[in-house]
Amino acid sequence: MTGFFINGDDAKLTRTGETTVKLEMFDGRMYENLEVLRLFPVSGMMKYISLLDESGKEIAIIRDVEALFPESAEAVRACLEAYYIVPKITKILGRVEKYGNISWTVETDRGVHTFDILNTSTDIKTLYDGRILIKDSNDNRYEISDVTKLDKESHGFLKFDM
Repeated sequence: MTGFFINGDDAKLTRTGETTVKLEMFDGRMYENLEVLRLFPVSGMMKYISLLDESGKEIAIIRDVEALFPESAEAVRACLEAYYIVPKITKILGRVEKYGNISWTVETDRGVHTFDILNTSTDIKTLYDGRILIKDSNDNRYEISDVTKLDKESHGFLKFDM
């Protein structure tokens, strides 16, 4: 069951750990060591963010991170970035099809990776905001933030899968 909603101007959030915050409500309530998680991890990047206590009970939901005070919004963004590590693909270096699997080698913001995709129709998703999410055979996620920024060679590897 949901605790309460945070609308932005009624709370201060301070980062206390890699993925945790302290919540201070302006009515005097205070909560420590709250884990920051997305309720909609694929489509709702900065809306409806759940704050869970150490036992996993939901204390509050942030309706929109962008409505928070700047310092609070930055604390929440930093926690989400640490929790949801998703390498950003900047270039597709190659692809090999073998026995129905597709092996991709990509350059990301975290280095070069090679991974397999089992089913292009379910493992590659284009989202409403233009991002492309890719799930590999080990359930790791990769993101192409802006397909228009990929080079021509990368587009050639990508177009057969879309």
